[in-house]
Amino acid sequence: MIKETKKIGIDARFYGPFAKGLGRYTQEIVDNILKMDKENHYVIFLGRHNFDELIIGNNKNVKKVLVDIKWYSLKEQFFFPYYIWKEKLDLIHFTHFNVPIFCPTKFIVTIHDLILTKFKTVRATTKHPIVYNLKDFFYRLVIKSALKKSEKIITVSNFTKNDIVEQFKIKPDKIKVIYEGVSNLSKGRDSLFIAKLNKDEILGDYHISPPYFLYVGNAYPHKNLEFLVKSFLEWRSKNPGFKLVMIGKEDFFYKRVKDYAEEIITKNKYENSIIFTGYVPDEKLEILYQGAMIYIFPSLYEGFGLPPLEALFNSCPVLSSKAASMPEIIQGGALYFDPGNYSDFSEKLNALVGDDNLRQELVLAGKEVLKKYNWWECAFKTKEIYSQLLS
Repeated sequence: MIKETKKIGIDARFYGPFAKGLGRYTQEIVDNILKMDKENHYVIFLGRHNFDELIIGNNKNVKKVLVDIKWYSLKEQFFFPYYIWKEKLDLIHFTHFNVPIFCPTKFIVTIHDLILTKFKTVRATTKHPIVYNLKDFFYRLVIKSALKKSEKIITVSNFTKNDIVEQFKIKPDKIKVIYEGVSNLSKGRDSLFIAKLNKDEILGDYHISPPYFLYVGNAYPHKNLEFLVKSFLEWRSKNPGFKLVMIGKEDFFYKRVKDYAEEIITKNKYENSIIFTGYVPDEKLEILYQGAMIYIFPSLYEGFGLPPLEALFNSCPVLSSKAASMPEIIQGGALYFDPGNYSDFSEKLNALVGDDNLRQELVLAGKEVLKKYNWWECAFKTKEIYSQLLS
């Protein structure tokens, strides 16, 4: 009996490093599923910014479709369904919540977190309050529709699953938890180029000298970076010589954190204590992870939290907030602190700085934790859901 071939779509407009954690998730799902499934046909929807990044070669089972439509827009809601309908799909996977309300085919959706419902604050946007509240209304409408109409919901942690059940009254058995993966950041890049990278030169390019602590990620308010800046500078006043390196593409939110830091630094004469690098490419980011004494993650809310795991992958001990999903994901690979308590932060930071053995123990424990997170397995379990829904 010949198995019937199905036509599956994946909304991959977030594909690539530009979209940070969401981009990495989408890229790993797409790349791995296309490698492992040679039976079904795939239609990969991409934007103009990343259309050429996905290389399909002579794979006749894969078709790329350009969808030059901005996410979270009305155009996405009204015109993206036409692209989906035109491809006559059996199923489409949306790797984020922004599913068109009138999606013309059955779909599954990945919900990474419910940050926008948990942190409803005008401070978290550059929009006028009226515009923000209107967008917030449509966000809730879109995510509620996606959760209700989807055939299956994928989440990246039990924490997020419980959030969805509690807030939107979705039946737990409709939700499948599939953990993300962690891998070498320079994977797939030119090995000769990577070999030529010089650690000291790269640190010098960013004006970094050890010992330094590291933060990697965006600067949205729930990331709690003002707490990190203030707490670090207070700690450093008693422990001179240390630097905090903050890595992330400069935008409105990073500029606000930078201005906040500079105000404290200027007032207290803490020159050269915090370095804002802006965006750092993955192959250089690996080196900055490896050179850091401690990676600090002060976030108030995370659905998964990839950077602390990337730090552990690169043998950098982690000091993490104990909020949200972090204890579930990092487990014994981190020392935890209360993300609103300076004294607790200072105490835990002192413990790590002063104990080489503790730092090494966290890294070793982290290596065991990392065995749970594999992109191939993540993609395989996702493909299994496709198969179950199409059988």
